[in-house]
Amino acid sequence: MSKREIYKINLPHRAIAVYLYLESRVNKDRTCYPAIGTIARELHLSVSTVKRAITDLEREGFLRKKQRWRENGGRSSLLYEILK
Repeated sequence: MSKREIYKINLPHRAIAVYLYLESRVNKDRTCYPAIGTIARELHLSVSTVKRAITDLEREGFLRKKQRWRENGGRSSLLYEILK
């Protein structure tokens, strides 16, 4: 999907902003793992708004998220896979 096509889909602005942020940070496997707090800070959005945007994007099939774990068993940041 081209970056322009995202604007043709009926998504809230918050979801478009978060999608473009994540899409600009993916590796060759189309994954990235910024913390939600980092996304919120860099986009000047609240953490709650970023979480809603991620839910919007998951529901529309744009991304998949997966919990990552540290070696000691603690949670790490989420892994995001861009699907479209």
